[in-house]
Amino acid sequence: MQSTLGRIAESGRISIPAEFRKAMGLEAGGQVIIELADGELRIRTIDETVARAQALTRELLGSGSDAGVVAFLRERREDAQPA
Repeated sequence: MQSTLGRIAESGRISIPAEFRKAMGLEAGGQVIIELADGELRIRTIDETVARAQALTRELLGSGSDAGVVAFLRERREDAQPA
């Protein structure tokens, strides 16, 4: 784990060192997810957050599950059919 000292400006802003930004693939103006968990601030990229959500979904539903968007839309179409 890498660490460094930082400083919080009067405005509440904190600078992320260039080597950390580069390692995470962060670009100026890019969006990130900032999370407060267990007394820690965690900064994640949108891509990382999506990848984690997808992995969790696969873990919970299994890769062979019929719980995807296509299955959902198929069920809605079936529900919409007259009885």
